[in-house]
Amino acid sequence: MDASKFAERLAELISENETTAKELGEKIGCGNATISHYLTGRYLPNLDMAVRLADYFNCSVDYLLGIKNDTDKQFKECPPFSDQFRKVCKDSKTSRYKLQKLTGISESVMRYWAQGKTKPSIASIVSIAKEIDCTIDYLLGRES
Repeated sequence: MDASKFAERLAELISENETTAKELGEKIGCGNATISHYLTGRYLPNLDMAVRLADYFNCSVDYLLGIKNDTDKQFKECPPFSDQFRKVCKDSKTSRYKLQKLTGISESVMRYWAQGKTKPSIASIVSIAKEIDCTIDYLLGRES
């Protein structure tokens, strides 16, 4: 995952919305230092923060991460990832075993996601969306 593309998109969105890193951090519930780290490309956000940023800017997570270029959609509130992950696997007829073979993510890690014990990293989400051939926002339940 390319943190520099995310940093570029975030800087662009901050500028277009005429806000500051400090104001953004206050609005989405994180510190100014965190936003600064994102803007320098030092860190990628975790899954929850990526969704908060996308919700704040009314864009797709795919757009924010530099994967897609379109932003004109309406997004739903994310259901629990465990529910959505099970649904997407069922709808795509893809087992966790098959995903493990395709992505290298261990089946036990995916089982924890399906049980709601943990959430995936951004890199894991990107990898799964690529293998299932869907958007990240679909995988998260933000779009149909």
